[in-house]
Amino acid sequence: MKNIKRLLKKDQLSIGSWITIPDPIIVEMMCKSNFDWLAIDLEHSSISMESVQDILRIITSYGVFPFVRLTSNDSNQIKRVMDAGALGIIVPMVKTSNDIRMAHDAMYYPKLGKRSVGLARAQSYGRDLQDYMRELKEFGTLIVQIEHVEAVNNIKEIFSNKTIDGYIIGPNDLSASMGIPGDLKNKRLKDAIKHINEEAIKSAIPGGHHIIEANIKELSQAKKDGFKFIAYSLDIRLFDKALQEFMRSK
Repeated sequence: MKNIKRLLKKDQLSIGSWITIPDPIIVEMMCKSNFDWLAIDLEHSSISMESVQDILRIITSYGVFPFVRLTSNDSNQIKRVMDAGALGIIVPMVKTSNDIRMAHDAMYYPKLGKRSVGLARAQSYGRDLQDYMRELKEFGTLIVQIEHVEAVNNIKEIFSNKTIDGYIIGPNDLSASMGIPGDLKNKRLKDAIKHINEEAIKSAIPGGHHIIEANIKELSQAKKDGFKFIAYSLDIRLFDKALQEFMRSK
């Protein structure tokens, strides 16, 4: 398994994608597609907590790094997905440094954080707690989503918190918070994204980019632009692209 935390620290590239369909066949196909990491999306899917552990089991069995994107910055949910075997979390709607502190505390045990100790899949059901604690320290990865105008206003404060391992911008939600929902070509939005990325460079925080539609040219451009944590599309868009190509051929 690639150590995404280490790759981010060394400013090295990793490419992943999103799981929104809780079907083992889809998950296995994604795992066999040479992604460095996969993120189970709890925020914008119908995936249940009961399915998360099974999906994580498949992802880790293929040696792919397992992320979970949360529904919100909820310490109880963070604890549950980490106990189920997630090694990284992607936290939506981070607006302040205090939001980062809350997520970090929920990920890690004392003295690093405030997470309570459970004996679940991550800890081999109680057999390997010490091994798990070492694994968590080495692999645990915290990615924050910058997707609200309040976060843009607080970006220096957010990036001064060195417990985050990287960030990814959510352009759709960011545009909505600016009163221009979905207007991704708006100059105000582009200026805000430019400001976020410039402050990240100053603070040495690795940046992420989500290419929603499967487009290899966009992927190549994201690499040229220097993004190191790239999310390439998601299962439903990859599937839909193939269907649309078929429909156009008729």
